[in-house]
Amino acid sequence: MELRDGRLEHPAVVALLHEHFAGMLAASPKDMTHFLDLSALAAPEVTFVTAWEGDTLLGCGALKALGGGEGELKSMRTAASALRRGVASTILTHLIEHARAAGMTRVHLETGTGPAFDAAAALYLRHGFKPCEPFGDYEATDFNRYMACAI
Repeated sequence: MELRDGRLEHPAVVALLHEHFAGMLAASPKDMTHFLDLSALAAPEVTFVTAWEGDTLLGCGALKALGGGEGELKSMRTAASALRRGVASTILTHLIEHARAAGMTRVHLETGTGPAFDAAAALYLRHGFKPCEPFGDYEATDFNRYMACAI
């Protein structure tokens, strides 16, 4: 598995992100999704990485710098054909290492609740994330869950 920076213009990446956006909209109540669109993922404060096996896209993830030594994980998605192969763990570990190298001391995330989000929550718990209060502009809801990890 090879990690590559960027690649937002690649058709396979665009397709995976559109699948991610559609999945979030389908599994979330109206107005409860907080994903970054393609232009937001290209912003200077966002580090976007993709995982590849040859020419096959396996997954993607992003880290948004929030300032004050904090970051937020965004757009973590594994291609259906690559599930349970360690893709998300590899991307997550890389993004945490990037955050640490950039001087961040805490990484946050927002995800949903329910069956569509259980695997993601389990992944984050395995990597040391713990439930936390909403951060930034997020608000507490019955649907959204917030986690953070000191790095």
